[in-house]
Amino acid sequence: MTATDTADLLRRIQRLEAIREIEQLKYRYWRACDRKDPDAFRECFVREGADIDYGVIGKFSDREPLVQVFAQIATARTAQGTWLVHDIHHGKHPTVELLDERSATGEWTLWFMQVNNQDKTVTQLSMEYRDTYVIEDGRWKIAKSHVTPMSTLSFPLPEGAFTVSIPVR
Repeated sequence: MTATDTADLLRRIQRLEAIREIEQLKYRYWRACDRKDPDAFRECFVREGADIDYGVIGKFSDREPLVQVFAQIATARTAQGTWLVHDIHHGKHPTVELLDERSATGEWTLWFMQVNNQDKTVTQLSMEYRDTYVIEDGRWKIAKSHVTPMSTLSFPLPEGAFTVSIPVR
């Protein structure tokens, strides 16, 4: 193997590792949402200047206001002390493109389901994420995230249905 072949192989491995790290970042983000973990959620975004457009949830120019909204919704409890909502985020079909060694873009399809114990409803939706990622403190972070809703279905929780509120660790 020549030095050029070795350098090319190293470049390709680094590219694959970067893409995998970005995919793991997005999965950590969705896992933080489902686990109702504001600290892990916060750590997925750049410290300052994030460009976030989550439609009906809001537009944000920094992570902290988004983290506050997330914590308020995700950690709300019913009068009986159970979680108000149970969320399931399933991200699919990632397309990650490295722009250079420190920035990348990505597109994802999200399938989401929420059980609302207060309203006694189930909502299913799908949306597309369009993200920009950058390296901050040696780790990939979300610098920009915009969503486009694709479909929404909401219906009453079926009679006799129940939810179990077990913390996930």
